[in-house]
Amino acid sequence: MDNQPPYGPAEVRQAQFAIRLSLFFGLIMLVGKSAAYAMTGSAAILSDAAESVIHVVAVGFAAFSMWLSLRPAKSTFLYGYERIVFFSAGFEGAMIVLAAIAIIAAAVDKWLRGLRLDNLGWGTILVLAASVLNAVLGMYLLHVGRKTNSLILEANGKHVLTDSWTSFGVVAGLGLVLWTDWKPFDPLCAIAVAMNILWSGGNLIARSIRGLLDYSDPAVGKRIRERLDKLCSDAGVQYHGLRFRSTGHRLIVEVHLLFPFSVPLGDAHRTATLVEDRLKESIGPQAEVVTHLESLEDHSEIHERPHYTGRPA
Repeated sequence: MDNQPPYGPAEVRQAQFAIRLSLFFGLIMLVGKSAAYAMTGSAAILSDAAESVIHVVAVGFAAFSMWLSLRPAKSTFLYGYERIVFFSAGFEGAMIVLAAIAIIAAAVDKWLRGLRLDNLGWGTILVLAASVLNAVLGMYLLHVGRKTNSLILEANGKHVLTDSWTSFGVVAGLGLVLWTDWKPFDPLCAIAVAMNILWSGGNLIARSIRGLLDYSDPAVGKRIRERLDKLCSDAGVQYHGLRFRSTGHRLIVEVHLLFPFSVPLGDAHRTATLVEDRLKESIGPQAEVVTHLESLEDHSEIHERPHYTGRPA
């Protein structure tokens, strides 16, 4: 493994710019939504503002995670720091879940205390503007995240889009209040919004857990095996012991190649290197392939010896 960043300087700069942009606009959204809540006293707008607080905190952690994930490996962290991205996604998901719980509690409390709403028109306009801005920002973050294979940016983009849909839902609820003059639409809208972001946060946590536990996507495994079958058939070798995992940036693939005992080590190494390069080309630039060479005739016997401590055959 070379432990180098999985993308070039231009992509790194683009990813860093995107996360800073997200933090900057997150602060603007927080100020705007807080002002809208101060004007209206709306539980729905309060829920939206609370989600923005969580967003700013989560983006701050995401920015730190991106900085750490791009640092080079050292003697005590030989594989680098890329897996911090899974902690970042889990942290952001947990923050979203906490925001949802806080939103529900605040909405119920305001409903029980008695609803009072003022200046809904102007408050609705402010939230609508925030919704449109967040939608554009969220799509941009997702685009950059997928382009750079950054789980941090993808998670943040999904969070921003969730925030956007949250705001659109708030606008719809406030519109119903303005149209019908039935104030309970306000807390009901806040609760509905909270349930939606609760689902989003749960998905982010699940993705984080899968990454930290080295979840192997069956679809990815099928694609790798199909390509390996063709490459090994063309090269006249067999393989076993295929394993793969994602670091959040890179896909690391390990496989054992079986060569006849009569094949010289140099020839076997050249063939293995060719298989590595072609498999990497077919998977993508963020892939890293590591092969282990074994003798076809006696590999099963060696793996089955009681003193053998390597991977199962």
